[in-house]
Amino acid sequence: MADDGSRPARTRRIPKPLDSARLEEIALAYVARFATSAGKFERYLRRKLRERGWEDEGDPPVSALVARYVECGYIDDEAFARAKSGSLLRRGYGARRVRQVLGEAGIAEDLRDRVRPGEAQARGAALALARKRRFGPFGGGGLPDRPAREKQIAAMLRAGHALDSARQMVDAPSVAEAEQWVAEAADADDDMEP
Repeated sequence: MADDGSRPARTRRIPKPLDSARLEEIALAYVARFATSAGKFERYLRRKLRERGWEDEGDPPVSALVARYVECGYIDDEAFARAKSGSLLRRGYGARRVRQVLGEAGIAEDLRDRVRPGEAQARGAALALARKRRFGPFGGGGLPDRPAREKQIAAMLRAGHALDSARQMVDAPSVAEAEQWVAEAADADDDMEP
């Protein structure tokens, strides 16, 4: 289609700079829509300020806004950490990767230690990844050959699993034995609880 000038070029609308009221609006809309940590929320607000600018007097009250939302219960780092950890484990990620993601979300070191998955959860995540990616006994063709085995172990390591767990899962002779390996850890955890 030739440009004959009959249609004006679309211009990009420049958003208005933020003031206290608009900052509050975007903050409330964000926490209403997404589960977040205090660190992620603060980064989001600072990014919006960089993009749009600030037109009120003084510095933007980002830290005060974050603190107020934490106090009101709109942001709960522990609940976020537990939910995110559980989600990652169910998707097959290992303890190291869970810890990394929580660190990137701004979760404090002591809280990351408290929500660290136990042995049974870590083994369950390894099983979930092996099942999803068809590793080891889930491949259907028996034990993988050496190059395939090494690739599967490397993928499990990248997903955050310990080397011994990755080897155990990839080298499991059958699905039943892989599931038994996970069940043993769950039984051991049950025995340790009072």
